[in-house]
Amino acid sequence: MRITVIDHHLLFADSLAMALDPEGFIVTVIDPGEQHASLATVLAAALRGAGRLVLLEHRLGPVGDGLRLVAPLSASGATVVLLTDTTDRARWGAAIHLGAKDVLHKTCSLKELVDTARRVRDGLPLMSREQRATLIEIARADRDESRAIRARLDRLTRCEKEVLGALMNGDPVQDIARTNVVAVATVRTQVKSILSKLELQSQIAAVGAAHRAAWRPPSSPRNPSRGLPA
Repeated sequence: MRITVIDHHLLFADSLAMALDPEGFIVTVIDPGEQHASLATVLAAALRGAGRLVLLEHRLGPVGDGLRLVAPLSASGATVVLLTDTTDRARWGAAIHLGAKDVLHKTCSLKELVDTARRVRDGLPLMSREQRATLIEIARADRDESRAIRARLDRLTRCEKEVLGALMNGDPVQDIARTNVVAVATVRTQVKSILSKLELQSQIAAVGAAHRAAWRPPSSPRNPSRGLPA
């Protein structure tokens, strides 16, 4: 049986190939870090490899989000298994929702990996219906929460968004005030407004919520305190 490994950690991917080869599997490693690589070229290479099992890492570096490959690979008839170092069950559920059949953490044993490959070869299921349903529900709840966070972020003025962006960069209030030549009290007022609109209690929570929603501040440089009362 042919197996395709898609992972930008080549040392890890090659070690998988070396471990699976003695078990009788034909392993192809696809490097998404090659020059001019894109999700399209990675997908094309995977389809040419015709792996019955695709072990896919979702973090593919500059190429982008590997989860976008799950649906087309599954549609081609491949069994996609997310092989990842994340413990984010919402991410696992997103992969399952898109068509992946199982999730293996990169700390799994060689026996678990080989057993998974053998089950695919023998046409056996990898994950129970209950496990799949649980993970998909976790992903749905996370998606709904992220959508709600983004809606609250949209309430922020442009200046408040830029202040939040500075907080995300790790800038303390004093530095934000100094950079923009305004009083610390002015920036504190902006921060209080941000927390109120986001319905949160701390700067750390606000920064965490922004990261969770994959939010980014406006790109054009401006004085984040312009136009707001001191």
